Amino acid sequence: MVRDVVKPDQIQGIGMTSARTRDRLVSRLREQGIQSNDVLQQIRRVPRHLFVDEALASRAYEDTALPIGLGQTISQPFIVARMTEALLSGFDGENILEIGTGCGYQTAVLAPLVKKIFTVERIPDLLRKTKRRLRQLEIHNVQYRLGDGWAGWRKYGPYDGIIVAAAADELPRTLLEQLAPGGRLVIPVGPSGRQELNVVIHQADHFERNTLGAVSFVPLVKGT
Repeated sequence: MVRDVVKPDQIQGIGMTSARTRDRLVSRLREQGIQSNDVLQQIRRVPRHLFVDEALASRAYEDTALPIGLGQTISQPFIVARMTEALLSGFDGENILEIGTGCGYQTAVLAPLVKKIFTVERIPDLLRKTKRRLRQLEIHNVQYRLGDGWAGWRKYGPYDGIIVAAAADELPRTLLEQLAPGGRLVIPVGPSGRQELNVVIHQADHFERNTLGAVSFVPLVKGT
């Protein structure tokens, strides 16, 4: 099972979860084109082995997605780094909306790089465990909501950035409406097998849409 209690010595890791193993992952990501030193430092710092089942801990620093139960996965480190870098490129805002809290790994990577994260998750058991894990890791600039990711979280919008950790079949209009002028939406779009990572920038009078390549995500499910 994924650890419910995090001890200080578990954060550092040993063997396949050690600093040396994390350094190798960061080197691979740099070779694959990740340029942001801030993002790479977070990939190195965040103990990914604490976000997966203990049985998979030895694979935590492989550049691959892994199952976390409940039909969900922890995203591939390269994709987390790529999405974070795309979201924060030229970023001068403060508040981020995250759709799909999941196990909290993306949240943990992003949290020190922004002022505040508002995160939405539709699976109660997953959200409960993730809240406890992030608090044990002393990540406190996150506000949580159980709800429908398609609806976003209007109360605290508009947001300087929105990041979505599940694939929509089309750009959600409700999320575009919650994006501040100059803000960025990073989201996978498309059906299974034909998904592409999109970056949408809210320009003064239109939305500029760019594609960063093929990806594979679980679907963004409507409702709760």
